[in-house]
Amino acid sequence: MAETNSQNHGRRKLVSSVMTTLTAACAVFVVAVLLLIISYIAIRGFSSISVQFLIDTPKPVGEGGGIGNAILGSVMMTALAAVIGLPIGVLAGIYLAEFGNNWYGNVVRFLADTLVGVPSIIIGIFIYTLIVVPMGRQSGLAGGLALALIMIPIVARTTEEMIRLVPDAMREGALALGAPQWRVTWNIVLPAASTGIATGAMLAIARITGETAPLLFTALNSRFYNFYLDQPMSSLTVQIFNYATGPFEVEHAMAWAATLILVGIILVINVLVRFLTRKRF
Repeated sequence: MAETNSQNHGRRKLVSSVMTTLTAACAVFVVAVLLLIISYIAIRGFSSISVQFLIDTPKPVGEGGGIGNAILGSVMMTALAAVIGLPIGVLAGIYLAEFGNNWYGNVVRFLADTLVGVPSIIIGIFIYTLIVVPMGRQSGLAGGLALALIMIPIVARTTEEMIRLVPDAMREGALALGAPQWRVTWNIVLPAASTGIATGAMLAIARITGETAPLLFTALNSRFYNFYLDQPMSSLTVQIFNYATGPFEVEHAMAWAATLILVGIILVINVLVRFLTRKRF
């Protein structure tokens, strides 16, 4: 019996060691791929980055040019999407977590999950039909609405999951003291889940920052600085697409530089999330 137990123990240790090594190797592989992609983009794009490139607008080939208008357009449309999408997504998530244990909540949850999986180009076509066609032109407003539709289900489901992680004992204690349900949610549950909700919101913003397809249908592009949301508006992703599909090598170099800027923005957003929430994890 002792010999059998010793053999079983040795077998379990061997399996544990193999699986630990395998998972560690997979983690190293993921990190290596990420570093390889970032390094390659940096090598190809760093030489074309300059102050002029960051503030100038696109110009004919051979005359320089930059992505200043695209950076501004991306910031404006992302900000509009956040203003629309974050409140709706957070409130929807609160409802699903606190009051959504019924048929209506199940329907909303199912539709949110479905919308998360819908290709972004479908969202672009929908907003094109709903907003662009009646307006008669593409616009930053349509682009922001398309990005907001992509953001809402992500924020809603993230908010729901974060709120569900709050222990029921906290809710029960507040309710036992006579607090109404809405005050328990507002004063107890939301502060406890705020870190996770903020993380999900920032990751959703990072997600929509890299979207291209819906903006091709909704915001289109502009070669100039545009501060009006009812006019066509440039974006980093669309500008990268235009540069990358151009016939000239100088445009390809600018595409790599703009890609490096976009990747840098997304990395900054993710690092900022970790920095702001590090004390609560």
